[in-house]
Amino acid sequence: SLISSQFSFIPTASTNPKAALKSKIVAEFRPQSLIDELLLYKRSEDQIELKEKQLSTMRVDVCSTETLKCLKGKT
Repeated sequence: SLISSQFSFIPTASTNPKAALKSKIVAEFRPQSLIDELLLYKRSEDQIELKEKQLSTMRVDVCSTETLKCLKGKT
């Protein structure tokens, strides 16, 4: 029939550059490197949260440049 002949062509990766790029990305995807990056990011966020909590419990005068210099030297 006319309709089935119009839809018989399905673009493949070799005929569709966008599909070829997607195939390449999927083939080269390395989940472990993404996991490692996310873990580093999470650790960094945890460190920031810890330092913020430490500062809030210290009740430091953040307007004092001398105090800030002392704190900077401890990190």
